[in-house]
Amino acid sequence: MGKPGDLNREALVGGGGEEPISLHRPVLYQEVLEGLKVRPGGCYVDATVGSGGHALGILEASAPDGRLLGLDLDPEALRRAEVRLAPFGERVRLIHGSFVHLVAYAQAYGFAPADGVLFDLGLSSDQLAAAWRGFSFLREGPLDMRFDPGEGPTAAELVNELPVEELARLLARYGEEKQARRIAQAIVEARPIATTTQLAQVVAQAVGFHEARGRVGGRGSRIHPATRTFQALRIAVNRELEALEAALPQALDLLAPGGRLVVISFHSLEDRIVKQFMRRESQDCVCPPEQPVCACDHRARLRLITRKPIRPTPEEVVSNPRARSARMRVAEALG
Repeated sequence: MGKPGDLNREALVGGGGEEPISLHRPVLYQEVLEGLKVRPGGCYVDATVGSGGHALGILEASAPDGRLLGLDLDPEALRRAEVRLAPFGERVRLIHGSFVHLVAYAQAYGFAPADGVLFDLGLSSDQLAAAWRGFSFLREGPLDMRFDPGEGPTAAELVNELPVEELARLLARYGEEKQARRIAQAIVEARPIATTTQLAQVVAQAVGFHEARGRVGGRGSRIHPATRTFQALRIAVNRELEALEAALPQALDLLAPGGRLVVISFHSLEDRIVKQFMRRESQDCVCPPEQPVCACDHRARLRLITRKPIRPTPEEVVSNPRARSARMRVAEALG
């Protein structure tokens, strides 16, 4: 019997061996391989393996004997990754689990210490395209938004059960929505809300969005007004920020001296957490500036490789528009 979280190929693909179709294109592909300094024989952890796009490159670049541990909460993504990476045999291990337990999984499967840890945060094109997952307001489906459909509350439960003030705080905190109070009130008044398109319509009406003119409240807008609401609900449902804050210190504990930590984020909330973590762990003292004598005993454990985030090239954005908001930061573990 396999260890908890192990994937079984026959169970995933029914023994047919046909690769499930993936629409997702990994962002900053070459930059990730360079950031990780992938080498033959290296040991790597992809904490958000998804459909296996980056993992494929890591395994190819670490041939002939490099190994990779891939984690993901989404069983549908793991089905695609399992088939895509099957040619690498025992060099790859895929786990259905959260990176909140990063160190425990790595130790259990023999991937500690690691030469590199990758986090590719955010949504995939496959998740957005699956209407039944409820991630996109452009496709009608149930308000689910869970990365793991078998765990935790759905977005529908938050939308239909939270008090207006708590819902407004959620939209403001996780969506950075300036009209959070107005939207929350409109949602409460429209309850029950069952589908993605119904919620998007409620939000649009609450802020005076006119589809034909693409304007909100008389001001030009480049994004649909429901974008921030959907982001906030997805982050809250999956506890994404709390998970990231719990996982980053574990990644640092997991890295061998000289090992690389690479994180790709897609909105300011994630990037702020990553930036502050890397900055703090690259300093010998984290005492307040006004404190004249250091009392923290903190010692730097990281060296910043990127002072500013790496962004996709204009060519990549043209070929893959969903890459446009990606920001990649890299740091190296000190001895």
